[in-house]
Amino acid sequence: MAPNLVSLIMQFLTPDIIARIAATLGLGRTETQTGISAAVPALLAAFSGVADKPGGSQTLVDAIKNQSGVLDNIMSMVGGGSPSSLVDKGSSLLSSLLGSQDQSALAGAVGKFAGIGQSTGSSLIGMLAPVVMGVIGKQIGSRSLDVGTVGGLLASQKEQIAHALPQGFARLLGNTGILDSLDGAAETAAAAANQAGRAANAAAAQAGQYASSASRSAEYAGRQARAAASATPNWLYWVIPALVIAGLLYYLLGRGTEQVAQTTPPPVTQNKQVTEGTAPRDQATPRMAPATQSIMVGGVDIGKQLGDNLSNLRTSLAGITDVESARAALPKLQEATTGIDKVNSMVPQLSPEQRQSVSGLVTPAMAAINQLFDKVLAIPGVGAVLKPAVDNLKVKLADLSEHSSTVGGR
Repeated sequence: MAPNLVSLIMQFLTPDIIARIAATLGLGRTETQTGISAAVPALLAAFSGVADKPGGSQTLVDAIKNQSGVLDNIMSMVGGGSPSSLVDKGSSLLSSLLGSQDQSALAGAVGKFAGIGQSTGSSLIGMLAPVVMGVIGKQIGSRSLDVGTVGGLLASQKEQIAHALPQGFARLLGNTGILDSLDGAAETAAAAANQAGRAANAAAAQAGQYASSASRSAEYAGRQARAAASATPNWLYWVIPALVIAGLLYYLLGRGTEQVAQTTPPPVTQNKQVTEGTAPRDQATPRMAPATQSIMVGGVDIGKQLGDNLSNLRTSLAGITDVESARAALPKLQEATTGIDKVNSMVPQLSPEQRQSVSGLVTPAMAAINQLFDKVLAIPGVGAVLKPAVDNLKVKLADLSEHSSTVGGR
C-alpha cells in the first residue's frame, strides 16, 4: 500500500516545529496551523503537476537530492540564527519548479485562506517546500531515487492529496491550474464533503420532524384524557385509550434516556495503585477502572497524568461544534499531545505490570477518542484547523498503546 505523504509530512511537523515556524513568521499558532494544513497538500499537488510534464520527474529528482539534509537540520534552521536562509532556499526551489506565476498564486491562496497575507504566505510555503521534498526523498530512499519512483509515488497520492485539501481552499486555486494534476480528484472530494454535509442536515431535519410529531401526539393525548375526566359516566371508554397512548409515547420517547442510563459505567469504588517494581497484593483482585489507576515512577503519578490528559482530550473534542470552537480547542489538543509525549518518554522505566496498566488506560479510551476525532473532522471547516493536530495525536496514542503493551522493553 502506498504511504500517505500528507500524513507523513504532518507527523514530521511536530508542535515544537510549528511553534518555531509561527515565532519566525510572527504568527499565532492557529494561523500557522491553518496555513500549513492548506500549503502541504497544495505543494504536493503542484509537484505532482511538475512530474506530469516532460522532463519534470528528473527535475524533481535533482531537487530532492539537493534537499537531502534538510530534515536532519530543520530544528536549527527554523527559529535558529538565520531562518531566512530556509525561506530563501525554499522560495528559490519553488521558483525553479513552478515558475514565478504559479508560486505567487500558491502563496496568495495560502495567505488568503489562513488570513496572513500573500507576503507571509510566500514565506510559509518557502519554509515548507524543502521539508516536503525531504520527506519525499526519505520515503523513497537514496538507492531507489529515480524518475520512475518519484513519478509513480506522486501519481499514487492524487486522491489522498485531494482529500487533504481543506474545504474551500481548492476554490482559491481554481483558475491557476495548480490542481489540474489531481485529475478531478479535488472536485470529487469537495462533492463528497458537500454530500456528507447535506446528509447530516437532512438527518437533523428529520429528527426534528419526529420530535415535533411526538410532541403533538402527546399534547393530543393529554387533551383526550382531560376531556374524558369531565365526561358523562361513559368516561371510562375515553380514559383507557388515552392512557394506552400516553404509555406508548412514554415508552418510545423515554427509550433514549434509558439507553443512556444503561450505558453509563458504574462508579469506581476502589483505587488500585501500581508502584514501580511492586506486584499487586491480591492477584485475584479485578482490574479497576483506568481513570483511577495510580502508576508511580520516580515520585510521579503518570497514571493520573495520563488519565487527566485523556479525559481533558475527550472533553475538548466533545465541545467542538464549529470552526470557532475548534480554534479554541486547539491549545488543549496540543497540551494533551505534550502530556502524552511525556508519558511515552517514561515507558522504558516501567515494569511489565505498569506497562499493562498504561495499556489498560490507553487502549479502551482510543476507540471513543477516534470516534470523536472522526466526528469533529466531519464538521465543515474544522479539518483545516485540527487535522494536523488530530493526526499527530493519533500517532502519539498509537505509539503509547504499542509501547506500553510490549513487555520487556521497546
